Amino acid sequence: MFTKSAAFYDALYHFVDYPAAVAQLDELVQRHVPGAATLLDVGCGTGRHLQEFQRSYDVVGLDLDGQLLEVARQRCPGVPFHEASMVDFELERRFDVVTCLFSAIGYVQTVEDMRRSVATMARHLNPGGLLVVEPWFEPDRYWTDTVTANHADQPDLKICWMYTSKREGDVSVLDIHYLVGTPERVEHLVEEHRIGLFTREQMTAAMTDVGLSVEHDPVSPFNRGLYVGRAPSNA
Repeated sequence: MFTKSAAFYDALYHFVDYPAAVAQLDELVQRHVPGAATLLDVGCGTGRHLQEFQRSYDVVGLDLDGQLLEVARQRCPGVPFHEASMVDFELERRFDVVTCLFSAIGYVQTVEDMRRSVATMARHLNPGGLLVVEPWFEPDRYWTDTVTANHADQPDLKICWMYTSKREGDVSVLDIHYLVGTPERVEHLVEEHRIGLFTREQMTAAMTDVGLSVEHDPVSPFNRGLYVGRAPSNA
């Protein structure tokens, strides 16, 4: 998905307050799993969440996009990163916390693959561990037939990016155009992002069906809600 934008992904989202978001998530984690010490971030992208999480946790990152992971490895030296799909990855360890943030779950597109992804992440939890998933929009909350514009303005990097919002069934389709300016040149780049629209009932069922107890928090760091699933303990 980020074949053209990986190198300047962080500039696109310069407005996101990652430290504040992670502080909010850390409070949630410690409320549910006091003393949680290990964390896997699935769909970690360029590692901005992990950069903050590693202050409090032994962290690992996983993403399907190798270009985003290149940025993450430079940002978080010493942190293990795995290039794999969230649908069916298999690591050799389990974690107190598994996160899937910033709507990364939507990129699997289908309900079937969302359920497989949730099951895979749940398998990587320690007993009593916590799965935190930040969704994309629910089908009845997604806008269509709009155009959105954003800007990034740095001394040697100017970006204007626009996208139209369409829908094919329960998949949102963003046709994104980037105008990227550096002192050397100005480029026009295009990406299509296809992101699944899952209902609250579908997300909740995906978690409960693999044995997690689930809470839905309508408020989240990025105002898209959170699904919080707790694994049963061995006790």
